[in-house]
Amino acid sequence: MAAEGGWRPAGGGRRRRRRRREEEEGGAVLRRLREARNDLLSSGFWAASAGAVRAPLGDTTEPPARCVCYGLGRFSCCPAARHQLAFLLLLLEELGVPPSRCSVFDPAFSAQEAAALVELGLRLLPDNEEGKHGIEGSATLFYMVHCGKALYNNLLWRNWSAGALSKMVIIGNSFKGIEERLLSRILERDYSYIAKVLKGTEEVALPAHPQYLDTFNDTSVHWFPLQKLEELSPEVWGFMEEPTYEDCEIIRKEDGADQCSPA
Repeated sequence: MAAEGGWRPAGGGRRRRRRRREEEEGGAVLRRLREARNDLLSSGFWAASAGAVRAPLGDTTEPPARCVCYGLGRFSCCPAARHQLAFLLLLLEELGVPPSRCSVFDPAFSAQEAAALVELGLRLLPDNEEGKHGIEGSATLFYMVHCGKALYNNLLWRNWSAGALSKMVIIGNSFKGIEERLLSRILERDYSYIAKVLKGTEEVALPAHPQYLDTFNDTSVHWFPLQKLEELSPEVWGFMEEPTYEDCEIIRKEDGADQCSPA
């Protein structure tokens, strides 16, 4: 198609319009995220939750230097996921962790959502780790709200030593709740690392709030004091076989689908 001053490819206008639309939609996602942040602050939920977040820091646990977030879900279209992301950003501010030291992964992310996360300064993990993220000696916060039990079990297995676990804080489904809901033989068979670490775990639940019952229900802050871990028997530490699952509520690497997005 000829144009004044030369030639340009057909469809150039459509591409520009699409790019403008994508930019507008990306701006709308960030605007809704700011609104979610304001909702958390104005409701008092964040202020009430901050005590639970600070609890590990008062129990001699090393402050997290970085963060890993799994299973956030489609925050552009899901209000619960959006509030969970807003909570995460407030959490990073509270703990003094730069967004650039927070890695996120969910295969459900759209290109628009991935771009929004990058614009927020967060780092996208390139691969599905199935929760098997080693802390490599750095105190690490894991943000895993409403993730599958196997994901927590895999994470514990990957860091199965008193030294590594004592540097971890996990915000996610209550380990006490998992213990209460599962028969002990199933917990010990299918999620053995959760079962073994229970006696070495401290846990504080996030406060209940009527506005966020479906967003943060059954969510606790977990940490693993070194003194408690060292009281566990040598047999607990001696078995380190990688977990396998017949029926699993997470998506494995080869499946290439969403592993633990919130409902």
